[in-house]
Amino acid sequence: MGNGGKSICLRYPIDTTACEGERTHLYIHFLSLSLSLSLCVAVGCGNSTMFLARYPNLHPTKGHHLRNRHRRPTSARPSASSLGFSVPLHPEAKNPALGHQEDMNLRMNGMKEMFRNLEVSISAYDTAWVAMIPSSSAGSPLFPQCLNWVLENQRRDGSFDDLHDEHPCLLRSSLTSTLACVLALKKWNVGDKYIEKGLYFIESKFEDADKYEEQHSPIGFDIIFPGLLEYARDLNLNFPLSASHVRRMLDKRDSEFRRICHNTSKGKKACLAYLAEGLGQLLGWEEVMKYQRKNGSLFNSPSATAAALINLQDTRCFEYLTSLLCRFQNAVPTIYPVDIYARLLLVDNIEKLGIDRYFRNEINTIMDDTYRCWLENDEDLFSDVTTSALAFRHLRMNGYEICSDVFDGSNEVMLSTSMEGHTSDISAVLELYRASQITASRSEPALQNLKSWSSDFLKKKLSMINQRDEFTRVITKEVDYALKFPYHMNLERLASRRNIENCNAASIHILKAPYKINHVNHKDFMGLAIKDFTWCQSLYREELQQLDRWVEENRLHHLTFARQKLSYCYFSAAATLFAPEMATARMSWAKNGVLTTVVDDFFDIGGSREELENLIELVQKMDASSPADCCSSQVEIIFSALCSTVSDLVAAAMSWQGRNIRGHLKQIWLNLLRSMMKEAEWKIDKKVPTLDEYMTNSRVSFALGPIILPALYFVGPVVSDEVINLPEYEQLFLLTSTCGRLLNDVQGFQRESSEGKLSSISLYMRERACASEEEAIRQIRSIIDESRQELLGLVVKNSGSEVPRACKDLFWKMCRILHLFYANCDGFTSPKEMMGAIYAVIHAPLDLSSA
Repeated sequence: MGNGGKSICLRYPIDTTACEGERTHLYIHFLSLSLSLSLCVAVGCGNSTMFLARYPNLHPTKGHHLRNRHRRPTSARPSASSLGFSVPLHPEAKNPALGHQEDMNLRMNGMKEMFRNLEVSISAYDTAWVAMIPSSSAGSPLFPQCLNWVLENQRRDGSFDDLHDEHPCLLRSSLTSTLACVLALKKWNVGDKYIEKGLYFIESKFEDADKYEEQHSPIGFDIIFPGLLEYARDLNLNFPLSASHVRRMLDKRDSEFRRICHNTSKGKKACLAYLAEGLGQLLGWEEVMKYQRKNGSLFNSPSATAAALINLQDTRCFEYLTSLLCRFQNAVPTIYPVDIYARLLLVDNIEKLGIDRYFRNEINTIMDDTYRCWLENDEDLFSDVTTSALAFRHLRMNGYEICSDVFDGSNEVMLSTSMEGHTSDISAVLELYRASQITASRSEPALQNLKSWSSDFLKKKLSMINQRDEFTRVITKEVDYALKFPYHMNLERLASRRNIENCNAASIHILKAPYKINHVNHKDFMGLAIKDFTWCQSLYREELQQLDRWVEENRLHHLTFARQKLSYCYFSAAATLFAPEMATARMSWAKNGVLTTVVDDFFDIGGSREELENLIELVQKMDASSPADCCSSQVEIIFSALCSTVSDLVAAAMSWQGRNIRGHLKQIWLNLLRSMMKEAEWKIDKKVPTLDEYMTNSRVSFALGPIILPALYFVGPVVSDEVINLPEYEQLFLLTSTCGRLLNDVQGFQRESSEGKLSSISLYMRERACASEEEAIRQIRSIIDESRQELLGLVVKNSGSEVPRACKDLFWKMCRILHLFYANCDGFTSPKEMMGAIYAVIHAPLDLSSA
């Protein structure tokens, strides 16, 4: 699969000689289901890519009547094994998902409470600033409880936070918070021994903190820390640094201030206001107060708000800080409120770990609340670029109909008017890039412009970064991955594996001070993700073994002309339809994928014209045909396997849907065979069709029909005859097939041209005599992009949509599979391209060494 397969092959090296036949699978002993949760650590999930929202919430604007219409009969869901689709039985239950689900339910009992208890950690730096606010008498602190917190929370080494122990690259943050706490004590002439210990810590660690490449700077460090040094001088604090060193830092701050002042950008001014406490009297406080929010704060920053209250005695600043202390008692965080962002971040992390299906009700509640804030133009949502981007991405993918006009002008202009644009916050741009990929139509130029600008910005940043601290490594790794594997080519189970294995320092968020959001990265979520991934892998291996037996029982391996692609076909199902309860859909998907590959090769190279016509005639009379009607052993093998599989699916659908779907399945196969026959006749008769004729036929001959359409019956909702006859249903299929056909044409053009085969590229060049190969490929890629965007628009659309969301998701899943398979080459035809990815999803135990 292009880069996907290659990069994973490097991560999970295997003996490629074992891959040649592709039916030789590397069965690895799976990680014990009793995997100790001691492997789990309190970590945060790195920002990678991928989530998939399944069902829309019950919301007046979200078409819940459609869900009622497509609800499946209340009869017990059948196990796949009872219907000719054998899967391994869990020791605890006949239904393989049942015992697993019971175990997961036990784990989730306490975890769901975490959704209602998200709090941000305390900041020593911001608490110190609140402690420095004088009362009306000016001889005592306005908030003495904060001063008491400073007195009670110094560590043995003299610092006031412990993050530099766990993360040595955060030493600059510790210096800043320690100096702020020392100044609070000095201002009120208390805690001399604490002051002495704090100054000793600063003196002993300052040289280490000055190592640029190894240390991560909090936002505004070069302005805030010198500002604190200047304040220390005003308080006649006997500071341990040399006067020349202090002067150099102050000169650097002043130079930076003058440089920014000459910039007329609104974002630059906002950035200075955010860092106001480090600028003292250099900044006009009346200008700063233009950024005061409805809650009375400056940028939801207690430190900036405290500095404003010190300088202006603003009532609303006082009310904001008072409300914080009513909630947090004797200390404050570095940002508040952070509720919307925290809850969205929790949803994002859970989806990235692949366990969102266990918390669907909780996620629905968060999405409903976020949608309400979106409609109300909530200040906390729209004043922060990262929060806006997160909200847009998750709301749209969860079926909320929102406009992208919030990103109008979202390029240099938009970011330059935001504080994040001038605080080196590459994470904000990464979220904008991710949001820009959720384009649901061709008429969203704002997202197109945002995608172009943000990708260029991120690429430029990657080339400039030379820091080696752990936080910079994490974010650069995330940016690199996001650029290589955009949302439309990132398969869910591959993404979940990567996120589980790379959960690490990203649980720390860094503004002017570092902070954590309690429970967002709780170790229990990680433990659940590990358990779930490992359990699913055990199912996949068992299912793959049973598919091996199915191939042998149906004698498909005797067809020497056919590519043996069982591993590829099953992987494409397991990587997207990954939940245990999707076993029947997975087996349907994989078996039909194998059969379509066999049939494709039969029509392409394996069968004579007589055999091709015989196979079509047999399928037309499927119920009345017998092996004796087959003109060759090849036809007999193919027809018998096809009939057997159709019969198994019909039996399975009877339990899932309560009706007979044989007629529909027969028609799906007939449509495919007839389209393949037309292509064979073009080749035999040496006829060259028009591009329109080619596309009309090839959308069917690309053979996605037997793979996707039968699987729709096994994902939950009722799929009635009315649904499968809807124009919406047909359009979903046509758009997905268009993407697949054209992606294959682009990547297989050179090979297929040498074989004399038709393609959209050659026909485009033929009909436009002056068109070059490069122009033709560029035009075809444009059609792919437009088709993908239109497909996503149909998938996330709620109002007026009659195809159940769970069914629409399958078309989008297939689209993502196709984009990954054809990322850099024809990954399906390649004998080795996908084997690393297959190994990662199905066989390889999780590597938790860095988690």
